[in-house]
Amino acid sequence: MTTKLLFYPGCSLQRTARPYLDSLVAISPLIGIELEEIQDWNCCGATEYIAIHHLASHALVGRNLALAAQQSNGTHTVMAACSACYLNLAKTDSYMQVNAQLNRQVNDALQAGGLHYQPGTVRIRHLLDIIVNDIGIEEIRKQVVRPLKGLRIAPYYGCMIARPDRDNRWDNVEHPLALDKLMKAIGAEVIDFPLKTHCCGGHMTQINMPTAYELIRRLVYGAAQYHADLMVTLCPMCQLNLDAYQAEMNRHFHTNYHMPILYFTQLLGLAFGLEPEVLGLGKEFVNASQALSRIGIEVPAAEPELEMVEDKPARKKKEKAGLPMPQMLHSEEEDE
Repeated sequence: MTTKLLFYPGCSLQRTARPYLDSLVAISPLIGIELEEIQDWNCCGATEYIAIHHLASHALVGRNLALAAQQSNGTHTVMAACSACYLNLAKTDSYMQVNAQLNRQVNDALQAGGLHYQPGTVRIRHLLDIIVNDIGIEEIRKQVVRPLKGLRIAPYYGCMIARPDRDNRWDNVEHPLALDKLMKAIGAEVIDFPLKTHCCGGHMTQINMPTAYELIRRLVYGAAQYHADLMVTLCPMCQLNLDAYQAEMNRHFHTNYHMPILYFTQLLGLAFGLEPEVLGLGKEFVNASQALSRIGIEVPAAEPELEMVEDKPARKKKEKAGLPMPQMLHSEEEDE
């Protein structure tokens, strides 16, 4: 039986998270998923736009919802693999259902493009939720031809997928187990990772590098303390921060961590017997070849431009003068 889904790819899967998209496309036929990409979709606004323009950010997402509703043909489920995209789509749909003023304003904006969206028309779900709760753990186990026995994995959910849980899809918002169960089903040894829903820093890498490095360090350190061979995630932002900035974090703290960060779809593909190249393995900054060689899987050599990350010079410190920051108000008595 094939499950047809309206697919919202989002911007990251087209570029920095391309291995996520490649591995998803590769495993979809094996687990009975048919992806129908939403035509003419636009960016969801990521994590910043809502802080800049509240109404415009919801209208931006509302356009994607309206396009999905127009395209729905036999399915009303919109699937997002990116956690930020999932959160933004679900949040706008939910807010429009309970806030009549926002609903009216968003649709006024959509009307300029000949669109309209009735909130609740489509259901927004994350890829992990669909695989675990619709496809099912047992069905995944049936597809395994190359169990990942002996591979120690730290399951990392990030902070955006489980909270808030508006539709009660997760067993525990602070300590979810869906990814843990999925990785165990393909034969991996899953460590008990207490930091599984802690934040990776988001776009803090563009705002405050020392803070970003510390948020990255504690996650990588935590996985290393539990002797994980690699971390597995389902969020492009998390993967990018922990992977691309790991070398800079090491320089900052004078450490030498080498913790590969892979997508859960890549490990599913390996367990299903697919070749590493098809799954985008070898394109990560922190190469996973050493970790995967322990279970007899040979990964392509890292691409030349990714190997240069270790020799990349440290970032220059930002000038003190910058954007004005909000200041706390003090009373006259405090000033005196």
